[in-house]
Amino acid sequence: MNFPKYFTIWQKLGMHSLRLTAWLVLVFLMLPILVIIPLSFNAEPYFTFTQGMLALDPDAYSLKWYEEIINDDKWILAIKNSFYIGLCATVLATVLGTLAAIGLSNPVMPLQRMIMAMLLSPMIVPLIITAAGMYFFYTQLGLAGTYLGVIIAHAALGTPFVIITVNAALSGFDYSLMRASLGLGATPIQTFFKVIMPLIRPGVISGALFAFVTSFDEVVVILFMAGPEQRTIPRQMFSGLREQINPTILAVAVLLVVISALMLMTIEYLRARGERIRSGEI
Repeated sequence: MNFPKYFTIWQKLGMHSLRLTAWLVLVFLMLPILVIIPLSFNAEPYFTFTQGMLALDPDAYSLKWYEEIINDDKWILAIKNSFYIGLCATVLATVLGTLAAIGLSNPVMPLQRMIMAMLLSPMIVPLIITAAGMYFFYTQLGLAGTYLGVIIAHAALGTPFVIITVNAALSGFDYSLMRASLGLGATPIQTFFKVIMPLIRPGVISGALFAFVTSFDEVVVILFMAGPEQRTIPRQMFSGLREQINPTILAVAVLLVVISALMLMTIEYLRARGERIRSGEI
């Protein structure tokens, strides 16, 4: 690490200490997640490292817990439900969140702060309260225990993330482009898809990814809203912890970590690309 020449020894020590602290925090956060990866290959039905694993004995490692996921109808149903519900909820949340963010970005929109606070309330209110409220409300409409009810509930949880990311993308938007488009004879719909959408696309995609991850990892609302046919991966993992503990849960957790990591890398790429677009590098 290169320091400016005017840095004193104490300033250099402070910078090294800050860097070391950052790495220690990273290890503290990541170690509990990374430790499940080798445990998911345990040949024995334990949640601990065996003597063979510590000795790096090949016979102590196995892929049978991953094979059990494929051979278990409950896990297959949970995987299908997670992707189906997640994708449908993501589409709904992205459409609603994008429209809401564009509307709230209009300076003539009345009560902007109050409406924004209400739309972001699912992120602030404890999830157990939100889930209980959704259950009692959707029960009156006959949506509890249905795919539609779960999709709408997950869309409500994912919409605030879309609003935040799209609103951030709109913060650097040049509204003179929109006015120029309308002045040249384009319709509002053409202006949206030809002018606004290309510039805010990274924010929209980032929000959609956040909404998908929120739906994919959500368990509290599923416990309230879902029936036996709507069981998702987190719900199946929760049931496995209560009924029959085996490393299959760890194998599924590793798959979830991989999916989440890919999502985060995509979001970071889109964020960096959005910054380059706003700076004129692209």
